[in-house]
Amino acid sequence: MRIILYTGKGGVGKTSLSAATALRCAELGYRTVVVSTDPAHSLGDSFDMRIGNELKLLAPNLWGQEIDLLHQMDKYWGRVQSYLNVIFAWRGMDALVAEETSVLPGMEELASLMQITHLAESGEYDVIVIDAAPTGSTLQLLSFPEMARWYIEKIFPFQRKTIQIARPVMKAFSDMPLPGDDVFESIEDLVVVLERTSKLLGDSSVSSMRLVLNPEKMVIKEAQRAYTYLNLYGYAVDAVICNRIFPTELTGGYFDQWTAAQQKNLEFVEEAFQPLPIFRVPMFSQEVMGQEMLRMTAATVFGEALVRGGAGDPTQTFYHGKPQKVYQENGQYVLSLALPMVTKEEVKLHRSVVDELIIHIGNWKRNISLPTGLARLEIAGAKYEGDRLNILFAADDVPAPTPQELQSTRWDTLKARLRGA
Repeated sequence: MRIILYTGKGGVGKTSLSAATALRCAELGYRTVVVSTDPAHSLGDSFDMRIGNELKLLAPNLWGQEIDLLHQMDKYWGRVQSYLNVIFAWRGMDALVAEETSVLPGMEELASLMQITHLAESGEYDVIVIDAAPTGSTLQLLSFPEMARWYIEKIFPFQRKTIQIARPVMKAFSDMPLPGDDVFESIEDLVVVLERTSKLLGDSSVSSMRLVLNPEKMVIKEAQRAYTYLNLYGYAVDAVICNRIFPTELTGGYFDQWTAAQQKNLEFVEEAFQPLPIFRVPMFSQEVMGQEMLRMTAATVFGEALVRGGAGDPTQTFYHGKPQKVYQENGQYVLSLALPMVTKEEVKLHRSVVDELIIHIGNWKRNISLPTGLARLEIAGAKYEGDRLNILFAADDVPAPTPQELQSTRWDTLKARLRGA
């Protein structure tokens, strides 16, 4: 069983890559389903046919589905939303505003992702390909199951029992609507499914995230942030697909500037995402629509060969391990990076004025977007352990660097600390 999720900024070509991957998997004999969780569905456009909310056979071994967000919301959040609507209306809120307010940010996309759990647990498919919505909040929400589980186990029973006892008393003093057992059951079911979804997508032996981007600076920056947070939340990223690269034969005054800018940005992609494999896809001479163009796209990304379990098989894991890890140890936060076959003397660190950390090793440079929690902290040191560079960040309760260390702009201080680690 394999789950492959494509994510990235809107308009970079996630849907085309998802469709091409699914078609290649089906032609290799895998029972494959490709699912769109994007509210603005375009999966049917890629196959040049209508798909809709129900699973539809698109080709031998291949099914497609464009998930109906309203149906999913009603299934997982309907009873809770109805109760919230009643509460907001009781407080005098306009009915239409109450309807919109009762939907949590990211809840629609999250409910769609939960459908993936049911498809995976059905046992009817070998491969599930997800064309995800272009939003980071969807995957960030999946980092909450542990907190939600604690709430369900520790606080939820107490609140539920309290409401049951207080309901007769409250009715005598107030007309405020109180939640019924069906609301509590709906919340509990939601958290349970959320936890299963998180575990499924977080299992690197089953699920792989793949970043799709175009060689444009703003797009690359957003992909960097997505990559950082995917690592932070424990999701395995095994490849980057750089889409719509101008062919080298495209020349002329107007195109020379674009191709030069793309070449520079392609170097930045290498800096930002190594050691992940980076697949390059050219700007084709026609729009990627229909199975013929999808096959061409798959051949460009995965190769011409059609060997199940080998060359040309999109279900293989292209990178094993976690290039980045963030954890807390001895009162400090640690950003751990996979940097094999280098010595600590070769490593130079530089903190940019924004939320970035730049690592130099000889002529090689790595650009890392720091999560918000680390960006506000000072670097407390770094050390090399095995094949990983561990960069230490002072937590709030850890003494900050001295003024002398800060005045060194971190270069000399960090080099000294690296040599002494």
